Amino acid sequence: MRISVIISLLIISSVETISAQNSYIKLGQQALMDGDFKAAVSQLERACLIDSTNSTALLMLGYSYYHSENYKKSIAAYTKEIALNPADATAYYYRARAKGYLGKDNQTSPADKEKYLLGAIFDLTKAIAIDPDLTRNKYYQVRGIAYREYGVFKLQATGKQFDKVRAINSLRASVADLEKVLADNPGRTDISTLIDLSKQKLNEALAHK
Repeated sequence: MRISVIISLLIISSVETISAQNSYIKLGQQALMDGDFKAAVSQLERACLIDSTNSTALLMLGYSYYHSENYKKSIAAYTKEIALNPADATAYYYRARAKGYLGKDNQTSPADKEKYLLGAIFDLTKAIAIDPDLTRNKYYQVRGIAYREYGVFKLQATGKQFDKVRAINSLRASVADLEKVLADNPGRTDISTLIDLSKQKLNEALAHK
């Protein structure tokens, strides 16, 4: 077979592969927009099988896994996306949210809870570093909640996971983050409520020093 024919066949095969992947991505995107996250997962998984480095497919797949409550797979998809695009603040944000859910899961071991809760704080800190604009204060709000959850965990944990000093520092960080959000949005009573809750937990921890 002549080289020109082989090259033509390779080009045709490549075009067909790209076309198939684009079809899966479009179907996945439509399912996602319709709120059918399980269908979106099915289509986007196929797209990623064809090309596991497609950033668009990975972002939508991670989001679809997240809303399907498959948090471990969501973390895996966002981890691949972050490896490709280390400055993707959105990927860090949603990976943090997925880690946060696993950190609160009663089926998760104490060691894994700590890993997930700290991982959520780390990812949100990365998201803030990438996009520090305070108008994007959902990062601070979610990190403030993550700090509180980690602080409460360190107070309630037993054995080597228990650490009152870390708990107090984390609860103080929670208050600081949430106060940043409130300073930008003075009328948000929901943030005031979150601050009160973090302060309550902090005062309880300080009262038992």
